[in-house]
Amino acid sequence: MNMRALIYNGPKDIRVEDVKVSEVGDTDVLIKLKYCGVCGTDIHIYSGDGGAFEAAPPLIMGHEFSGIVERTGAKVSKVKVGDLVTVDPNNMCGECYYCKNAMEQFCENVIGIGTTCDGGFAQYCVVCEKQVFKFKEGMDALTAAMAEPVSCCLHGIDLCNIKLGDEVLVIGGGPIGLIMLQLARMAGASKIVLSEPVLEKREMGIKLGADITINPLEEDIKAVLKENCKNVNVVIECVGSIRTIETAIKCAGKAATVMMFGLTGPNTIVSVDPEMVFKKELKLTSSFINPYTFERSIAILESGKLNVTDMISDVIPLEDCVKAFEDENYRRKGKVVIRLND
Repeated sequence: MNMRALIYNGPKDIRVEDVKVSEVGDTDVLIKLKYCGVCGTDIHIYSGDGGAFEAAPPLIMGHEFSGIVERTGAKVSKVKVGDLVTVDPNNMCGECYYCKNAMEQFCENVIGIGTTCDGGFAQYCVVCEKQVFKFKEGMDALTAAMAEPVSCCLHGIDLCNIKLGDEVLVIGGGPIGLIMLQLARMAGASKIVLSEPVLEKREMGIKLGADITINPLEEDIKAVLKENCKNVNVVIECVGSIRTIETAIKCAGKAATVMMFGLTGPNTIVSVDPEMVFKKELKLTSSFINPYTFERSIAILESGKLNVTDMISDVIPLEDCVKAFEDENYRRKGKVVIRLND
């Protein structure tokens, strides 16, 4: 059985081609894919900058996907043909030091679907049953495809330790920033400020729960915060640039947590003033993938309390998806999702 898939052959070398669908083993699930989101990790791999894990071509990228179960192996029991499902792309070994000490995100033998092995930019994907998560009946497939980025954001929010009444600054109004500001509200933040240069993204931020928005290219962020906030308790940086990370540290309040969530390029060096960190008693932290959060991601999406579809700017058919990587204008507008089957 053949299918169409987007093949990564090396930096900036991707093509939609005919490939063979993998065999379905006894514990495997064959998924007819509906949607797969384009993630910052995919862009980093495409550009030759790497991602969370080392990717070796030829590779079918894509790790934010949903689809319908097409076939199951003889020993599969938790899903059936016709179920709407998504996939946790990080398959941990469960045997190494980190897995056995509640740090599975650092698994020494991780299999990354869409990073170290073939993933979701294809019409079909074969995945082992334990990585497959079923959605309740009536859930839409586009929302279901956002389970993986939500699970990553949940891990980041957990590490922010937001308390009821906290003031939160989110830097970057892309898809991750818009998810983060909604989760910050759910976690109990009393005031959420979004810093984002693009007007349409600031407007979307207001719609999704931001109290104040700032255009950092035209406004003084620290001055706006001083006028509107008592103390910024948490800063969530969702861009991954030197400028925005340094801004996050400078804008953090006393005893604040600075979450460096945005993925930078390789060998990026950021200037940090230790005296500033000392005098404000800052906690600088980061978040790596999605340990132990996937079930919660499913639950939040099924509840309908998290809006992940309004931020989707483009849904592109598989045959045309190369332009989503080559044309940076797509990524500036919002979340790009690839439609894989009708």
